[in-house]
This record gives sequence, structure tokens and C-alpha cells, in this order.
Amino acid sequence: MKKSALLPVLMVIASLGSLSCSSYSKKAGTAPTSGLPERVFASQSASTPTASSGLIIINGTNDTIGRGGISAGSSPGLMAISPERATLLAFDSLTNRVDVVNTVNETLTGTISLPGSTTSIIAPQAQVGYAAVPDAEINGNPAGGLVEMNLSSGGITTTISVPKAQTVVSNSDGSQLLVFSNDSDSVTVVYPALVNSGSPVTVTVPGFDRPVAAVFSGGTAYVLNCGAQCQGTQASVQILNLGNTPPTAGAAVPVDGATIGFLSGTTLYVAGTSPSNNACTGQTTAATACGRLNIVDLGSMTVTGSAVITNGYHDRIDMSVNGQLFIGSLGCDEVGNVNSPQGEVRGCLTIYNTTNGNVVIPPDNGDVTGLQSFTSRDVEYVAEGGRLRVYDTLTNTLLLNDFISNGTIIITGVITDVKAVDFF
Repeated sequence: MKKSALLPVLMVIASLGSLSCSSYSKKAGTAPTSGLPERVFASQSASTPTASSGLIIINGTNDTIGRGGISAGSSPGLMAISPERATLLAFDSLTNRVDVVNTVNETLTGTISLPGSTTSIIAPQAQVGYAAVPDAEINGNPAGGLVEMNLSSGGITTTISVPKAQTVVSNSDGSQLLVFSNDSDSVTVVYPALVNSGSPVTVTVPGFDRPVAAVFSGGTAYVLNCGAQCQGTQASVQILNLGNTPPTAGAAVPVDGATIGFLSGTTLYVAGTSPSNNACTGQTTAATACGRLNIVDLGSMTVTGSAVITNGYHDRIDMSVNGQLFIGSLGCDEVGNVNSPQGEVRGCLTIYNTTNGNVVIPPDNGDVTGLQSFTSRDVEYVAEGGRLRVYDTLTNTLLLNDFISNGTIIITGVITDVKAVDFF
């Protein structure tokens, strides 16, 4: 199965005013209207005749909805936030545009139209963003490119040819980008500073096995090879030697599956679904197949542990402040109905306790499309099945407090993504 088939366009919902312009327009900054010191933004699309799409602002201290909101497209979903957390990008899947939000003033500062759809956007610097667009048309080149966006003056700075560009990740300062293409065994390294310099901007590095993502540790990149799950051979974690000229593929350690990873010190947690090793051993479930979490020690490049998790295509992962690893997937084997529970209920979320190895699969349904931890609270926000859940990470159950009785922040609409602004 192609990775593109596993990454469907996701929808969202809201109760805010919509904006339909498709060109970048600078707007005057205004004082924030929410009045909240610790904010979380959630993207949603409208579901009722009286509601319209946009970004909801949530009080991150007590899980209530704040005043106002931000108009952002007709179906805002996937979001990215800059390192200093002052600029947020929201992709509208219906119009293929990126809305640029000033989080300080809580205002939409403009929009940038992309040459196609994307499932991967990043903002590694305050005024620069990138989107991997697999169908971007570039004269004289195969379809696909990395779109560089100017988030200050607006518009597209350049589109760099990368055939079937699917996913983009960045090192810590945005000087090196890695682009992964659908059904490819190579990684494209992009050097943004070389644009218009006359020197090659991209280097294609072969020697991988259906690579789909990577994590950086200093100057080293650890590439996640999807392997058999993406019609390749063997899933693995593989070193990309960026210090070599040109960069080269290095040592690899086989794992059960590798489509998403989370780095904690020298430990890399890697999730994926093996087409062969997918038994739900140790779990009592009606699900016919399960995924795997592998724990890799990067010092020795060895697998030191594993756990059975929900299956599907894993593309969301996050760790709470107290060491609870939240792993989300798309297209998992669901069981039961959370709206009328009778017996087992199971969705696409797994919670792995990194301190004792316990696994919790909460009784919920739906794809996991957004995860957000906090530095000041033992909670995790989870966008699953279009709902915004709040989990108590001390018990790994839905939170109960004076404001939410069932662990769900009630919003009219389907939630796709969630980003904390003031907790980092």
C-alpha cells in the first residue's frame, strides 16, 4: 500500500467567522481578545448552518473555551508552530492554502495558496515555512516539490523540485531539511541557504528502504525506514551521515515497524505496523492485528524493548511531562462504538508508560490526528475521531474536573489538530 493512501485528507470544524481570500494580505495587529495567559489552539471545520470554521482558543489551565477565535479558512486542519511559538500555520484542505496566524495578537495576518495539497508543513524559523506538495507542477521536472513560504511578506519564495515530496522535517535551525517521497528508497537533503546561489540546493541520498520520516539528534539524523509496511523490505532505524560530503546512508537497526518516532535522550521510541509480526499477543481484544512500539538505544544501535500497540499508519507521537508516551495512528482496527458502548471499545490511540512498560488502549474510536502535552500540567490533549479529549496522565484515563465531566472539551465541530502556545 502506498503511503499516500494511508495519509488521507483530514477535515475540521469551528464556531468562528470564515475568511475566503486566497492571496496573502497583511493586517494590522490587534490586542488578543481571549485574555488567556496559557492558550491552546484547536483547528476545526463547521458542522452546522450557524457555525463557521476556524481556530478555537482554549484555556489550557482549566480546559474551557476562551473568548473570540480566529477565522482560518473553510476547513483548517493540520497545523505547525514556529520555535518561539509566535507564528502558527494552519492548512486548509479544501482550498489548499496556508493561513498564517500571529499568536501574540491572535490575528490572521494572511494566507498563502499552495500549488496542491499537503500532509506535511513546518515552520523551522519565525518567518519561513515549508510544505511538501507531492503534486506541485514545476516546469521541466516530475510532479512534486518543497514549497518555501515567506511568512512575513507573504507568498511563495520558491518551489524546490523533489518528485512526489510527501514529508519534510528540519534540523534545529532550519539549515538542513530532509524530504521524503512516496514509494522511494532515497532521502532528499535540502540546503535552503543555497537557493539562488548557483550551487546545488538538493542532494539525493540512496540506500534506504521506503524512508518516511526522521528525527535529529544534534548533527545526526536517524531515518525511519517504513520497509514492508510501505511495500519495501525491512523496517529499520538508519543513520544519515550529514557530515559527509555528500551525505551517506549509515548503519541500520531492524525494527518491527517505523513510521513515527520520539527521541528522549539517547532512547528512540519507534512505532509502526508490521505486515507479518502483527499478532495482539498479551491483549484480550477483538482486533485482528496490532502494531508495535520498539525501543532503540541510539548509543549501541540496538533494540532494547518492544510493546504491542494499536495498528494502522502511525503518524502522531508525543510524551507527557511524566513519561507517558501517546501514540496515534490512522486506519486502525476499531472495535465497538464509544457512543453506545457494549463490551470492548477500541480506537487508534495507545498510551505507553515509559517508566514501567505498561500499555493502555483507551476505550475510544477514530483516527488520532493531534497530540499536545503540557509542561505545567499532567494532562494530554488528544484529537481522536474529531473530538478533543483530555487525558489525566497520572491515571491515563479521561480527565474529570469542574469544567469537563467526561474528558471531552465540547466544541461544535470536528477537531483535527491542537497546538499549545504558552507552555514552552
